Amino acid sequence: MDKIQIVEVGPRDGWQNLKQMLTFEQKTDLIDRMVQAGVKEMEVTSFVSPKAIPQMADAAQLAAWALEKYPDVKFWALAPNFRGVENAYNAGIRHVSYVISVSESHNKANVRRTHDESFAELQRILETYPDVEITVGMATSLGCPFEGIPSKEKVLDFCQRLYDLGVRSMYLADTIGIADPRQVRELTKAVLDRFGDCDWQVHIHDTRGMGLVNTLAAIECGINKVQSTLGGLGGCPFAPGASGNTATEDLVYMLQRMGYETGIDFDKLLAASKYQKSFVDGIYSGHQMNIEAKQPPCC
Repeated sequence: MDKIQIVEVGPRDGWQNLKQMLTFEQKTDLIDRMVQAGVKEMEVTSFVSPKAIPQMADAAQLAAWALEKYPDVKFWALAPNFRGVENAYNAGIRHVSYVISVSESHNKANVRRTHDESFAELQRILETYPDVEITVGMATSLGCPFEGIPSKEKVLDFCQRLYDLGVRSMYLADTIGIADPRQVRELTKAVLDRFGDCDWQVHIHDTRGMGLVNTLAAIECGINKVQSTLGGLGGCPFAPGASGNTATEDLVYMLQRMGYETGIDFDKLLAASKYQKSFVDGIYSGHQMNIEAKQPPCC
């Protein structure tokens, strides 16, 4: 049975642009429920300016709590700059997601840097923190609200620049959820063919209801690590049109029905999603909240 590693990014991407402020207790309760469902890898927070993303003001406290309580879970944090990585490191985080947009327009909107500035910052991070595992998220690699769909050659050149810096972990991100399965297959095959010695992931938004099929397209090309969010919450606050992520419970249900091993208890995960919906006023991706499985779907 093929193993697919689910990286739950709800505590970061799912909560970052909620209008309501979640309490620390609500956050830890939801993390507890996801871990108890079998989630073994999670992007638990982001180290960003609380003025820009107020929901992440408790990043250091949440990271410290998670690391102490669940030493066997691989906790990631997003950090868009050197200061963010420094703060994450001081909180105990040793797995950091650093984001650079393939579209320079979106990079300026998202992290307020040119490509050259973001790459220079990344080089400084790699040199200063050699004991930190860095994965680079290539935002807008499948479409940008400002520049449209990048060419395959542009994305490959972007990957090459990262590779030349020594980066060996990357992920393709459909930041505004406009990709289609053929596009995902073509780009996934291209990056795997040229950079097959790298650890690859995908992060697919579900704006047009194609999160599952696009994620599956990447898996069928050889990707074995995928990102998703509980309840399908999320979306980039600096990308007009981004309205949510692929729902983790939908993804687990589909993969287990197809014979893939995820290590996650679907019923517990669905219960966690319903519990989240009971007090989170956010955009859910619809149908996943109506699944009423009585037995594990992997029978």
